[in-house]
Amino acid sequence: MKKFFNKVLVLFVFASLVLSACGGGAATEAPAAETEAPEATEAAVATEAPAATEAPAAAQGEGEVAIVAWPGYIERGANDPAYDWVTAFEEATGCVVTVKDAATSDEMVQLINGGGYDLVTASGDASLRLIFGGSVQEIDVTKIPSYSNVDARLQDAPWHTVDGKHYGVSYQWGPNVLMYNTEVFPEAPTSWNVVFEEQTLSDGESNKGRVQAYSGPIYIADAALYLMATQPELGITDPYELTEEQFAAAIELLTAQRELASKYWGDYLVQVEDFKTEGFVASSSWPLQVNLLQADGAPIASVVPSEGATGWADTTMMAANAPHPTCAYLWLEHSIDPKVQGDVASWFGSAPSVPAACDGASELLGTEGCAANGFDTFDQIYFWKTPVAACGDGTENCVTYDRWTEEFTKIVGQ
Repeated sequence: MKKFFNKVLVLFVFASLVLSACGGGAATEAPAAETEAPEATEAAVATEAPAATEAPAAAQGEGEVAIVAWPGYIERGANDPAYDWVTAFEEATGCVVTVKDAATSDEMVQLINGGGYDLVTASGDASLRLIFGGSVQEIDVTKIPSYSNVDARLQDAPWHTVDGKHYGVSYQWGPNVLMYNTEVFPEAPTSWNVVFEEQTLSDGESNKGRVQAYSGPIYIADAALYLMATQPELGITDPYELTEEQFAAAIELLTAQRELASKYWGDYLVQVEDFKTEGFVASSSWPLQVNLLQADGAPIASVVPSEGATGWADTTMMAANAPHPTCAYLWLEHSIDPKVQGDVASWFGSAPSVPAACDGASELLGTEGCAANGFDTFDQIYFWKTPVAACGDGTENCVTYDRWTEEFTKIVGQ
């Protein structure tokens, strides 16, 4: 892997970041209700910026950055030597990267609240919980020289920007695709009905027991999105803003789906193995699983059906009590380098948050990779966000995430 840091950039980043390094924050309390005002910046206690003559992060006693991440987001070449955006960073900064994989957004929230981590690659269904709970701190984007290169659609995204304050840096985004077996579906399915409604497939067999669903409560939004198209009389306009009636309809659909879905997936590697050996033929999934299965020669493809798709726009956020803030800021800058962005997108099957990554900065992604990974589908995706009481119509009648968790847990446990 070519080192994306040339000497000039290293000196520039060190000069700008060491001079203005952020201090660690005070320990946070358990997340408060989501309707409370953000407390993140009050919870974080800044220290004085080090003098210009002080050594880089490693010599200051940090020498590490601990990251909670989705699987596949932080690669150092262990799975494939070509995919390594950690080694060059460690050599250039002296900050050793440690990673804790998390399979769900709920797990990410728990890990960050438990302390000891610097950064988290949070999806929209976790980011607002972290902000309103005071678990993450405001990010000073002036300490990130390349921030202006982030996609303009993501720089001030509502899942990480509150009251004009940034609480993270966009990392990658993409849709929750419909993954299917091409031997069972010679033509790509056009609707999510193949996982929500019992039917006979082209091989003459029922889809019952052969489809999967995502294991997180946010999957309720997938049901709501399907109902937006199939039951317009419900009046759903946002799959994350559901009234009691709309929420009940989504729960009813998922309860019926439980008869079809014999397994819920959370671990991406387990889903890959399931599609290889357990006879599953259709499921919501991520492009990562599709890529891994195709690389193994499995008869797998994916599609965004006519109803559209939910999706994730992930943000790298800094814990309020991050123990290694200088290294964390260095990683935030590194994470939006066009080559790094392209390499991550190539590995994960996602879309980069930096458009320059689409122009050949990454040999692995190339110049066609962004189109292949759905870079032009941004407006078709309903990105994950934390359900709160506030509805888009100005009322406070929407069902909150705690209810989503309670009802979804009941369904999965049946």
